[in-house]
Amino acid sequence: MNIYVGNLSYGVNDNELQTLFEEFGTVESSKVIVDKYNGRSKGFGFVNMENQDEANEAINKLNGTVLKEREIVVNEARPKNNDKF
Repeated sequence: MNIYVGNLSYGVNDNELQTLFEEFGTVESSKVIVDKYNGRSKGFGFVNMENQDEANEAINKLNGTVLKEREIVVNEARPKNNDKF
């Protein structure tokens, strides 16, 4: 399951995000999204967990918790919408 993690502190990196979610199970990948021009975090990221039950537990337990002084938003990621206006 692909999990969206929002409202991240700009100091959170991929490894910290992975470590946070590993408490609930196996993490396939974790990625903090960064601006391609200045390399600064955009304040959100994605974690991919293979086990649905573990992913749901992580979402339920981590949503609304505080990480580096910011209350994070954690939910199932929505599919990317490539529609152009």
